[in-house]
Amino acid sequence: MVWTRAVLAGQFADIGIAAGDAVFVHAGLRSVGTVLGGVDALIAALRDAVGSQGTILGYCDWQSGEEIYEEEPGLRSHVLPFDPSASRSIRDNGAFPEMLRTTPGALRSASPGASCTALGARAAWFTADHALDYGYGPQSPFGKLVEASGKVLMLGAPLDTMTLLHHAEHLADIPNKRIKRYEAPILVDGQTVWRQFEEFDTSQTVVDGLADDYFAIIVEAFLASGQGRRGTIGFAPCVLVSAPAIVAFAVDWLQTTVLPPA
Repeated sequence: MVWTRAVLAGQFADIGIAAGDAVFVHAGLRSVGTVLGGVDALIAALRDAVGSQGTILGYCDWQSGEEIYEEEPGLRSHVLPFDPSASRSIRDNGAFPEMLRTTPGALRSASPGASCTALGARAAWFTADHALDYGYGPQSPFGKLVEASGKVLMLGAPLDTMTLLHHAEHLADIPNKRIKRYEAPILVDGQTVWRQFEEFDTSQTVVDGLADDYFAIIVEAFLASGQGRRGTIGFAPCVLVSAPAIVAFAVDWLQTTVLPPA
């Protein structure tokens, strides 16, 4: 079976993606199967589904090399600074974000570790003014996705990779959140500047006592409550959820599950 742009666009519509939507996509591309035209055709099918007024988003992060230069400080002078227009998306997120980022017309936000790419009518709005500290908070593409009543599509991607739930972690009023502080180089007026960053730690559970895959537990509980939709795109099992609804559900889940110390 070879999937075409037209068939995929129809499947995106069938699962609930409509004209004008802002859709944050996590994709396991291999699970889709063979697409005539490859990833470019899949992105084109997404653009067909959201129409001229819609926007497609992806989570980039970046290939910082932090784990290397922290162990070998002597290498700091050789580290390339974060450049939203050129720095590669982190490999851990698969090929989709980098393919979306390098599609003509796509823009990228300027907060290194939380950086996102957007393509479509509201790309400039989604990627503008991304907070450098606490980049998963309200002043971010994640906060704007909720504000815009956007959607999240897990396209053959594991449910525990739904990055929007880091936004819920930021919003949840729970004790003892882990905070990460680190230094990284960014471009400022064409010059490399090393800057201190601070955010809630997204590299592990935000507090002790949660399962490593608790994002998947939240998404499954959300679906079990009758919200969201399951479907298939190509051969890939998919989940589509409302961004405001899943964030509200996750915030409540965290505040109910994470108890204050006795």
